[in-house]
Amino acid sequence: MKVFLNGNFLAIIGAAFAVIFAGIGSAKAVGMVGEVSAGVVTEEPEKFAQTLLLQALPGTQGIYGLMTAFMILFRIGVVGGPVKELTTVQGLLFLIASLPVAIVGYRSAISQGKAAIAGVGIIAKRSQELAKAVTFAAMVETYAVLALLGSILMVWGIEL
Repeated sequence: MKVFLNGNFLAIIGAAFAVIFAGIGSAKAVGMVGEVSAGVVTEEPEKFAQTLLLQALPGTQGIYGLMTAFMILFRIGVVGGPVKELTTVQGLLFLIASLPVAIVGYRSAISQGKAAIAGVGIIAKRSQELAKAVTFAAMVETYAVLALLGSILMVWGIEL
């Protein structure tokens, strides 16, 4: 039981949460947009680049989760060494710091995927309206970026 209350263990769990949950959300959303895009591209292959752009948008949350994990691992010395011995409280703080990007990343990726799917519908009917389609999906990105910023500030604010 003591190993699970170890500060380093908790911090690494936090890094894993950031990657796992933001990554799952991005993977699901990118897949959903890809499914819809495939239908459009089957009928109109020239719309591939436009739909690909919309498909890529919800993938950023997974990148944000990975960035947060690297920052945590760097701060505790797992990447770049030497490994620091964390107290349980410090480890818990790193775990908590990962939660904004993990939770908001998961949810916003799926929401952004839904907005991007609607954008693919716009492209299917009016390909000249790409900017509007991207704008709708990009609005959701605001909250993923805010969550990333929150996680970054917390990760770098933890005293070691």
